Amino acid sequence: MPQVTFYALSAQDDAAAKQACALAADAAGRRQRCSILCPDQQTAERVDELLWQLPAERFVPHNLFGEGPGSGTPVEICWQQSQLSRRPFVINLSQAMLSAPQQHQTIIDFVPQPEEQKQAARIRYKQYQQAGCTMQFLSAEN
Repeated sequence: MPQVTFYALSAQDDAAAKQACALAADAAGRRQRCSILCPDQQTAERVDELLWQLPAERFVPHNLFGEGPGSGTPVEICWQQSQLSRRPFVINLSQAMLSAPQQHQTIIDFVPQPEEQKQAARIRYKQYQQAGCTMQFLSAEN
């Protein structure tokens, strides 16, 4: 069963994207391949830009879906669920439940500050729980 971790975010702009980049850098450091699923191509391009801004010692080889070498890079940035490969680790910025969570070992999701988005995150949490996933909730400040 997949491990799903929800991170409570601060009200900071780009908080989810910045946290996603930090988590992707950690995964790449552990030689774990991951996908970052964004809600749209514009957000995917923003995440791509943020990954390039990480310090040199945290460099993360990455590419947008459809770019890069044929074998892929450790981190792939997607903006449609159909673009997700069967990588073990997925960071979900899309604010929608993954359609096939059992294809992944670890899924990261976020609880934003705005009340409407927080309610949507609660629904996703319940959906993952009902799908049999192991659940965890953390503060992004940890």
